[in-house]
Amino acid sequence: MKFSEFKIPHVFIFLFWIIIFCSVLSYIIPSGSFEREKRIINKIEQNIVVPGSYSEIPKHFSAKGVTIGEQVSGYASPNSMFSVLTSIPKGLAQSGTLIFFIFILGAVFSLIVETKTIHAFLSEIIKRFNTYPKLLFFLIYVTISTGSAFMGIYIELLPLIPILILLAEQHGYDRMFGFALGIVPVYVGWSTATTNPFTVQIAQQIAELPIGSGMGLRFVIFLLCILIGFSYLMRYGSRIKNKKIAFKESTHGAALVEGDQIEQVNLTKKHFAILVVLILGYAIILSAVQFMGWGLIEMSAGFLAIGIAVIFLSGWSGDKAMDIFTNGLKAMIIPALIVGVARGISVVMVESQIMDSILFYFSDTLSNQSQSIAVSGMLVFQSFLNFFIPSASGQALVSMPLMTPLSDLLGFSRQIAVLAYVFGDGFSNIVIPTNGILMAMLGIGKISFEKWIRFVFPLFLILMLLAFITIIFSVHIGYE
Repeated sequence: MKFSEFKIPHVFIFLFWIIIFCSVLSYIIPSGSFEREKRIINKIEQNIVVPGSYSEIPKHFSAKGVTIGEQVSGYASPNSMFSVLTSIPKGLAQSGTLIFFIFILGAVFSLIVETKTIHAFLSEIIKRFNTYPKLLFFLIYVTISTGSAFMGIYIELLPLIPILILLAEQHGYDRMFGFALGIVPVYVGWSTATTNPFTVQIAQQIAELPIGSGMGLRFVIFLLCILIGFSYLMRYGSRIKNKKIAFKESTHGAALVEGDQIEQVNLTKKHFAILVVLILGYAIILSAVQFMGWGLIEMSAGFLAIGIAVIFLSGWSGDKAMDIFTNGLKAMIIPALIVGVARGISVVMVESQIMDSILFYFSDTLSNQSQSIAVSGMLVFQSFLNFFIPSASGQALVSMPLMTPLSDLLGFSRQIAVLAYVFGDGFSNIVIPTNGILMAMLGIGKISFEKWIRFVFPLFLILMLLAFITIIFSVHIGYE
């Protein structure tokens, strides 16, 4: 079979195979456990692994244990065939709060997108700065990257791709420039995740860290990535202007574009009020997280309040508002269920007591390396995992239960484990073909994957180099 014919299975199938694989490992890998102690760090109770406390636990094997499971005091039980199935509902149950949070976010952002507030705001920028193209491109770039880094705006920008392509072509650039004007800032923002609720906040909850903590370093990297990404884009644009290179593709996309004119969405008082509610509401939520100890339940309630305000300001009927709200819920079904299924992986490893054994052998190997190599290994692992599990929240449920105690054993702060996850999940998204949203964006932009890789791969290498430098630097400054 040719490599081009190789296809990654559906994410649910792939995750289920990982559950089966981990269950098989429960018969091979010795069971064991570390001692853990509770500590209060930054007003958050954390269960800390005690280095040097690992002890092996003998396994109990029986026909009953293989089929439906059997627990014997003082022994570890490998996973049964039945426990493979129960791991998924257990994972869903353990992730209930997080799943609800994802549903609410999707529904509320569906309401905001339906009001066309984001489109109106960008249209206003285009209208005001159209005679200053470089400034216009910079403002669009910063707006998109900020929305992605702070609020996790990502798939909501799909309808803007044809607009940005047409805008670029009207100013003498090619469609690759217009496509990259929307896509590069999305991934720059997502990868630095200053307060992204879909990545860093989920990872910090799993790592038992204050939600929103450590954002100072992430914000600095966000600013650096803005400069790097925009400079890379404009350098390509200048080469286009000089006719040195050009990526030519087929005709314009259709969404939000009529003929050769960009559809103008006028910024009304209603749009402005919704924008104020969104920014002010999100700022209040983040402040409450920092100073009042809000968790996912309270944050879900805060986003619900934003959604109710948007419905009120939009003037929709109750039926129309609920249709939009439920469509947002439907869009989040797969991402939310991925979280629960992915949690099933840690369920089977914890129940068979091989999680700590894996940590012991992994940490023992990395502890013999320098801190720079050890922490770089964590970043490589996260990037590799993203190829197979391109769902950010799903990946967090697979990797963070391992990376969190591993950082304890290696003497790194848990914030560094979160940083490795954020960078590993984010930057690789810009090049991996298993990223369904990227492939959808390429389809809308009518850009082939091969031409996109040829364009973006040098930028990807630069950003990954920055990620490695940052994470090594974070170890040496004691980033927490």
